[in-house]
Amino acid sequence: MPLILNSTRLRLRYIFIFILLFVFRTASVLAQGEVVKQYEIAGIKVDGTKNLDKAVLISLSGLRVGQTITIPGEDIPKAIKNLWRQKLFGHVEINASRFEENKIYLRIRVEEKSRVSRYTIKGIRNGEIEDIRKKMDLRSGVIMTNSLKSSIQNTIKNYYNEKGYNYPIIKITEFPDTLLSNSNLIVININKGAKYKVFQIGFEGNENLSKRQLKKSMKNTKEIAKMDFWEFIKFKKNLGDTSTSLYYKLGNISLLRFYEYASEHFNPNIFKGAKFDRAKFEEDRNSLIAFYNTKGYRDAKIVSDTVYVAGHKKLAIQIRVDEGRKYYFRNISWIGNTKYPDTLLTKILGIKKGDVYNQQRLEEKLNMSQAGDDVSALYMDDGYLFFHPEVNELLANEDSIDLEIRLFEGPQATINHVNISGNDKTNEKVVRRELRIRPGDKFDRSKLIRTQRELSTLGYFDPQQLQINPRPNPENGTVDIDIKVAEKPSDQLELSLGYGGAQTGLYGTVGLNFTNFSVKNFFNKKAWSPLPSGDGENLNIRVQANGFRKQMYSVSFTEPWLGGKKPNSLQVSFSRIRFNNMSPVQSDSIIGSYYRTSGSAEFGMRLKVPDDYFTMFIGVTYENILLSNYAGIFNYSTGASNNIYAKLTIGRNSLEGPIGPQLYPSKGSNIQWITQATLPYSALFSSRRNFAEGDQINKFKFIEYYKTKFNFDWYTPIIGNLVFRANAKFGLIGAYNSSIGVSPFERFEVGGDGIQYFSQYGREIYGLRGYETSDIMGGVDPSGATIFNKFVFELRYPFSLNPSATIYGLIFAEGGNAFSNIRDYNPFQLKRSFGAGVRFFLPMFGLLGFDYGVGFDRTVQGTSPNSPFLDKYGKFRFILGFEPQ
Repeated sequence: MPLILNSTRLRLRYIFIFILLFVFRTASVLAQGEVVKQYEIAGIKVDGTKNLDKAVLISLSGLRVGQTITIPGEDIPKAIKNLWRQKLFGHVEINASRFEENKIYLRIRVEEKSRVSRYTIKGIRNGEIEDIRKKMDLRSGVIMTNSLKSSIQNTIKNYYNEKGYNYPIIKITEFPDTLLSNSNLIVININKGAKYKVFQIGFEGNENLSKRQLKKSMKNTKEIAKMDFWEFIKFKKNLGDTSTSLYYKLGNISLLRFYEYASEHFNPNIFKGAKFDRAKFEEDRNSLIAFYNTKGYRDAKIVSDTVYVAGHKKLAIQIRVDEGRKYYFRNISWIGNTKYPDTLLTKILGIKKGDVYNQQRLEEKLNMSQAGDDVSALYMDDGYLFFHPEVNELLANEDSIDLEIRLFEGPQATINHVNISGNDKTNEKVVRRELRIRPGDKFDRSKLIRTQRELSTLGYFDPQQLQINPRPNPENGTVDIDIKVAEKPSDQLELSLGYGGAQTGLYGTVGLNFTNFSVKNFFNKKAWSPLPSGDGENLNIRVQANGFRKQMYSVSFTEPWLGGKKPNSLQVSFSRIRFNNMSPVQSDSIIGSYYRTSGSAEFGMRLKVPDDYFTMFIGVTYENILLSNYAGIFNYSTGASNNIYAKLTIGRNSLEGPIGPQLYPSKGSNIQWITQATLPYSALFSSRRNFAEGDQINKFKFIEYYKTKFNFDWYTPIIGNLVFRANAKFGLIGAYNSSIGVSPFERFEVGGDGIQYFSQYGREIYGLRGYETSDIMGGVDPSGATIFNKFVFELRYPFSLNPSATIYGLIFAEGGNAFSNIRDYNPFQLKRSFGAGVRFFLPMFGLLGFDYGVGFDRTVQGTSPNSPFLDKYGKFRFILGFEPQ
């Protein structure tokens, strides 16, 4: 045994010595064959390039002539890596072409990747192809890398995901281009697949909030909800209901059974619902948690969500939530407030001990309340621009939160500079005079908001592009205000065609309204482009006519800042109306004429009491009315009357809107009280009291009356841009002397389309949708009404809030009536109607639109009892230029 062990050990010792000798010998040979030496690069040549500049390629490699490199070493491998990193080549190698002592000549060999010569998209419509081309931005000459392919596929997928096609198949194929070397034709085949809709949204873990509440919080991701009309009727008929009513009582049929039945018997596309958009779904996830936070669930989170195919073109979403504990506010403490006491801050915060924890409410009352009643507004309205609060939430016990609110008040900021830009057409003085902030004033956030409103109200600038940006300078306690405006077309051309009934006939209107005119530059030829503009003045020219029978001409001019220092306006106007009675025998022969010529001047001012939304206007008007054998309408056929009156208007306008109060008002009110009166000639002059019986010419030589009107217009948002409007109008005309009575030249008219076509009787016309004028005025004094009232309720929703093409729809309910005198007046005796309409606003042409109204109390003579409801009681109204009263 010992002999065998010694023999084995001896053999192992020889083997170990042999391995060591082999390793040392191999290392020696390798060291002798790989001698490390430094060389200076004497020249670099490039082979294989077709599109790339050789000098650029050498630069990309990192090598240069004169550079010292080590061989073997890291210089050459590094240069190869640099070239590979460009993703331009399919093969890269660097070799030594020759050596001269310590100099080396290098040769870089590359094979460029094929480039895109052109590409085509197949499998989809031309319109979609154009949309995808714009989004891909794939150009000829680029190299089709794997990353570029992935980018193309992701772009196409995102495009179709937004449209509800959640599983598109994209195949990208390359073919050699026989016309261009080293170039490929790219063919992108797209199969957009089925358009999937969310069939069901399910929740797990929601023990305290219902599924309905959670679904409602997800604004962008909705379940399919309804069928179209014809599929619904078909569904009803299959259940034995053959009526065409939109109502069907499901009775004991569950909603699930309803879906199952519909899916079994009808086309799977009958459901109209929300498409699935992954990006918007991610937003809804955040909205879901935010909703939980408003209900006190501060720690709520989404554990998981699953989106899966639930049938033909249907997706289902399953969301699992962890609600966590419900929390309540407990104690609130303020730190750092030296300006205002704790009691005032706590009152503004509006959070009491025991209130359910609501993170959104807390943030709004500290920083961003739309009503401007938050703590930040309190400070910033008093100049504390650098103010900011920090909230520290302390867990008091298992379900209560203590708030420690630390305020950093900072110094009051003073406005240093107010910079205005973007007003290429409008003079800077027009913008600057509307500002509620001036250099040297304390910073005031509410005045910035008011400035934005006033600039929007001008109508010269795009409200959506109007920017007011404070630039604080903390080092010196000042702030610069940058105001950037974007001019928009504000002048309007009115072209309209209307029908004023049998007496007026067909008439046309041409009007020009220049809202940013400049009289000062009228004689400056260079300022005519096409008209002198930029000073904010208004020039309106209007012509109406229907041949030789009736014509009206009017012109008005308004200077909004008379003298340029205060917002006091001056308006002057002139108009002339002519009506001719034509011979029934010869249509072109005039047998009688009516002329009404008027001129007026009105002075306006902004008031500061009760607040600066109030305005007051005082005006004087002279009208001359001349009749020449114009019989059958007034109390006399030949003679002259004079109407000299003063007018006082007091109003308050606080309307606001997302694109300006003129285009789409969404909140605020516009209230006007107007009083118009002549002198009481019969009380002042004895010669104006007693007239011979039948002496109508002298009786109305100087017209006397008083008139008062009230208009209330109020808007409030309901949900989003859905707006509710309420409007009330009232008017009364009275006489100083009952023996003289009310003038036949000042009356009201209610009904019809409300368009002021020809005010031949001196009537103010107020439309009532769903009714002809004769439906309302048939039982009123032929001269017109002396008292009226009208009420309107509307729901408005915008389809486009683009200032260049504003479109909104509306539904309305309204009522009104007119009465011969105050003894007959009954405010509840209304002619009622309801209907719908649409409005289009184009800057050049103004307002376009139409309404369809159905009058509840309308009696139409000559119609068959079996006439369709809409034909018997309904009436269309077309609008061109301006909204009727």
